[in-house]
Amino acid sequence: MEKFFKVREKGSTVKTEIFAGITTFMAMAYILMVNSGMFTDLGVSYGAIYIATGLSAIIGTVLIGLLANLPLAQASGMGLNAFFVYTVCLGLGFTYANALVFVLVDGLLFILLTVTGLRKLIFEAIPAAVKAAIPAGIGLFIAFLGLQNVGLVVNDDSTLVNLHSFNLLSEGFSWAAVMPILVAFLTLVAITVLSYKKVRGAILYSIIGGAVLYYVLGYATVAEFSAGLSLSNPFEAFREFGTESVGKVFTEGFDFTAYLAKNSTASLVLAFITTALAFCIVDMFDTMGTLYGACARGNMLDEKGDIPNMNKAMLADAVATTTGAICGTSTVTTFVESSAGVAEGGRTGLSSMVTALLFFVALFLSPLAQLVPGCATAAALIYVGVLMIGSLKNVDWNDASVAVPAFLTAAMMPFTYNISYGIGLGLLSFTLIKLFSGKAKEIPAGTYVICVLFLAMFLLTH
Repeated sequence: MEKFFKVREKGSTVKTEIFAGITTFMAMAYILMVNSGMFTDLGVSYGAIYIATGLSAIIGTVLIGLLANLPLAQASGMGLNAFFVYTVCLGLGFTYANALVFVLVDGLLFILLTVTGLRKLIFEAIPAAVKAAIPAGIGLFIAFLGLQNVGLVVNDDSTLVNLHSFNLLSEGFSWAAVMPILVAFLTLVAITVLSYKKVRGAILYSIIGGAVLYYVLGYATVAEFSAGLSLSNPFEAFREFGTESVGKVFTEGFDFTAYLAKNSTASLVLAFITTALAFCIVDMFDTMGTLYGACARGNMLDEKGDIPNMNKAMLADAVATTTGAICGTSTVTTFVESSAGVAEGGRTGLSSMVTALLFFVALFLSPLAQLVPGCATAAALIYVGVLMIGSLKNVDWNDASVAVPAFLTAAMMPFTYNISYGIGLGLLSFTLIKLFSGKAKEIPAGTYVICVLFLAMFLLTH
């Protein structure tokens, strides 16, 4: 381990790397429960996605540790999973297996872009304002999902959205409906307090605490509370994984009959291109931003201020996304929670190996994870949204030509319930503003190409 990972050379110890790996796992283990719960909206069983999420996390984390020797971990990315479920499937009308094809194409395209160096050209084609707003928009989107899932934000015929009623004097008041909202709010407060105090695994511990509170309040105060505490066989999840998830991208993914029944072939082609592009863009910027942020926090940037072994890290991410599609889950990306392990002193891929080992152990704990209620995981969605919105601080809000594209990118994601719409409108507004401001030279050639694709999507598919 010493020779392969160069632990001492990186200024660390084996003990430190082990603790860093444990810390990273505790900080990001919530993805197993959150991702599984989100995919149940597509009719896929909790256990199938739990195993798919765990296996892809193991593969991605091992790859980035062995190839790039970085103390980082990977799993199904927050935001990208919401894009998969709520935009591509429930929004555009593609099936679960169809959406896996987009993820597979994203991974293969990512591999191609990394190997050929074209990744840099696409990265430069996206304006800085839009780049900064993409994570924030995704954060707002998934926070909105969390608020909806727990019932705090409800549908309203006049305003489209409204706050759930807490009026004790109202005839329609129901403690059974309010209790999960209260649990979610208290769970969010717990996550915030523990994070402020820099407690390892703040999100995971808070979710577990929220789950306990939910059952205590449920059995003690709700007469019709019927949530059971029975535990299923842990190997049942593996059976569901084998029948519902793994390989579906090949056996059913390329059957677009359901989509074509309501749309034209031209619409399918454009939707395919723009959706795959949106997956790839979000994945690439998410990965690059996380890599840079984590390495900068641990003073691991090289003398030029660049990420060490960046191409290898990006390749690991791309391969993990490809294998994740085969397993049956959404895009796999480097997790920002990896920074927790870096802060703990992790400096090499050895800590990644520890994190991957813990994910392997977690594969056999799916029955326990299934007991976690949606109100507890909703708090995690809201908190992750808070973390992601911080990227807006990099936008120059005093410059209207920058502020408007950034605002549209971030705001239109939750407002339209679609991540790709936000990216598309942000790019189109940036291009038009620069053109009519006499600053056409500031628009990269690649930006025009991407804009044409998104424009075609708006005009011909929506």
